[in-house]
Amino acid sequence: MTIETVGDQGDGIAKVERGYVVIVPDAQPGDEPTIEIEQVQQNVAFASIVDPDPRTL
Repeated sequence: MTIETVGDQGDGIAKVERGYVVIVPDAQPGDEPTIEIEQVQQNVAFASIVDPDPRTL
């Protein structure tokens, strides 16, 4: 998944099907990390980075 923008708290934000939002701490716009979804709510999910984007290492 590609991080599209950064939210007010500095977390990366990606959008998936139908505009569903995934919040990924420590991610920057353009990053394509491998993530693990940790918490799911009705219109947003929270994830952590399992494997960072190799281009940013």
